[in-house]
Amino acid sequence: MNIKEVAKRAKVSTATVSRTINDSEKVRPATAERVRKAIEELNFYPNTHARTLVSGRSRMLGLIISDITNPFFPELVKSFEDQAVERGQEVIIGNTDYNPKRMAGCIRRMVERKVDGVAIMTSEADPALVTELTRRNIPTVFMDTGKTGPHSANIRIDYAQGIHEALQHLFALNHRRIAFIAGPMHLQSAQVRHAAFRDALRAHGIVPEAGMIQEGNHRIDGGARAMENLLKLSPRPTAVISSNDLSAIGALGALHEAGLKVPEDISLIGFDDISFAQLTQPPLTTVRVSRAELAVTVFTALEQLTRNGNHTQPEYAIATRLIERKSTRAMGAG
Repeated sequence: MNIKEVAKRAKVSTATVSRTINDSEKVRPATAERVRKAIEELNFYPNTHARTLVSGRSRMLGLIISDITNPFFPELVKSFEDQAVERGQEVIIGNTDYNPKRMAGCIRRMVERKVDGVAIMTSEADPALVTELTRRNIPTVFMDTGKTGPHSANIRIDYAQGIHEALQHLFALNHRRIAFIAGPMHLQSAQVRHAAFRDALRAHGIVPEAGMIQEGNHRIDGGARAMENLLKLSPRPTAVISSNDLSAIGALGALHEAGLKVPEDISLIGFDDISFAQLTQPPLTTVRVSRAELAVTVFTALEQLTRNGNHTQPEYAIATRLIERKSTRAMGAG
C-alpha cells in the first residue's frame, strides 16, 4: 500500500494526501476528510520518517524523568501522553535513574530522533547537556532547574507552600517536636523542601535539633532507614514530614516493624499524593502535586515555544494542596 493508491481512492493528488497527513491548513476540510476516509479504508500507515522530511517536524516529543519506579512519574507519563494523543503526537520516554550519564544518553537520543520538543521533568539536569537542546533550537521545558534562556521555559512546583501547609496542619494539632525526612540533597527540589522546613520551624520559634532532619533517597528503603534513625532519638518526634510519598511509605513500614502505630504514636505526612498514598494503612495525609496540571502546563509552555520561537512566559507555577487522610491526629487525642 502506498500514497498513490490513497490519492487514487480519494481522487486527489499525492501532494494533497501528504498535506493532509501533515495536518496542513492548505487542505479544505471536506477534502481532508475524504483523504482520511481513504486512508482508513485502505488501512494505510504513513511513513513517519518521510513525514518528518516533508514537514520538518517529527510529531514526537521527549519526556525525561528521574525514576520510573516512583509512581509519581508513571502517573506523570500517563497525563503527558494523554495530552500528546489529543494532539496527534508521540512520546519518547527517557529514565535517568538520577544518573548524569543516563541523562546525557537520554538527551542524545532525543536529538537523534529529531523531537519537536523536550520536557525535562527531573531536578538533576546538567546545564551543559541542556545547552545541546537549546543550541539546536529544540523547545525545552524544565522542572525546577533554575535559569531559562532562548527556546526554554521553566515550571516551578511550589514545594515551599506544600511544606508550610504540612507544618501548619501539624501545629494546629499541637505538634511541636516535628522531624523531617529530606530527599537527596544534591537535588534542587530536595534542597527547597529542606530549607522550607527549617524556615517554617524558625518562624514558629522552634530551632531544628540535631538528628531531627534525616536525609533519605526518595525511595522506600531510604525512608525506612531515616525513620529508624529518628526512632533512636530521645525523646522521639511526635510527627514526621517526608520529602515524598515513597519515603513516607518506607517510614510507615519502619514504624510498623518497631511496634508503633500511626497516628496514635507518631503522625506522618508525605509529599506528592501518588495513587498508593490513599491505599496505605492508615491512608496517608500528604501534599498533592497534580500530575494532570503539570502535564497541561508543560504542553502550554512547549506550544508557546514552538509557536513563538522563544518564551513569552519564561516561568510557570504549580501550586500544591494538603490532602488530609488518616495518618495525622492531635497530640494527646484518645
